[in-house]
Amino acid sequence: MLFFTIWPLFALICLGYILVRRGFPDPGFWPAAERINYFLFFPALLVSSLADAPVRDPQVLRLGGATVVVILIAACALSLFRRAHPIPAARFGAVLQGAVRFNTYLGLAILATLTGPVGIERAAIYLAIAVPLVNVLSIMALTEAGQGRTLFSMLRTMALNPLILACLGGIALALTGWGLPFGTGRFLDLLAQASLPLGLLCVGAALQPATLRRDGVTLAASGALRLLLMPLLAALIARLVGLNGVEALVLVVFSAIPTAPTSYVLTRQMNGDGTLMAGIVTSQTIAAIATIPLILWVLGI
Repeated sequence: MLFFTIWPLFALICLGYILVRRGFPDPGFWPAAERINYFLFFPALLVSSLADAPVRDPQVLRLGGATVVVILIAACALSLFRRAHPIPAARFGAVLQGAVRFNTYLGLAILATLTGPVGIERAAIYLAIAVPLVNVLSIMALTEAGQGRTLFSMLRTMALNPLILACLGGIALALTGWGLPFGTGRFLDLLAQASLPLGLLCVGAALQPATLRRDGVTLAASGALRLLLMPLLAALIARLVGLNGVEALVLVVFSAIPTAPTSYVLTRQMNGDGTLMAGIVTSQTIAAIATIPLILWVLGI
């Protein structure tokens, strides 16, 4: 069964939660682990995956287009809902991030388990397009709450994002055909091997079950939108644009996984509703244990 294939990934998340509650190895370990993963191990994974990617393959180009369409449809639908039912930016920003952002570590780990290196390679293409787009949408949604956020500061934040820089560097290597010479590929592969398990442990360490006690209706609606409706929309768009195989799986998986724990950090930085955002992250991550195998089984992917 699919559940037995991916449950070890959720076991790592649970282990991270248990470790941080037991104070092991040390409270200061987890912020440092997140930083080294975000700035070193994960970018190494993206560069090594993209360096030899077939970026000119028509299927890859279709994946890029489908990625933009799925994310923008979700964002536009929520914006229309907000017009009919006004929501403060502090809360709307959290809700939008709950719909369009994704837990990158979990998505890559699932694809690595189901498809191996090919899935990681295609996923890196997805990330190269989706990461800048969802960051811009998230910042725009939170702008009213984060007073004084300028276009320049938004662009500066994007330009310094290590994931975006890694994606751009990997794509440049693929387009030029240079690849990773002189043993640099092996070096990056060794760094990349630490990324996914450490990332999943950090996801578990960031969970905040206490935030589930409020906003029950909002949390349930956010979970249904992210974990059920988004993957169905992705499957529909994949069919309409002619995506199949690994590319279709990448689009659906990244639409079916819970939102990113880093959404909480951005929300707090921009004076959004951090408690609501933490609740969305926690509730979606817990619910995804059941919804991801269900969605992939229903869609037959």
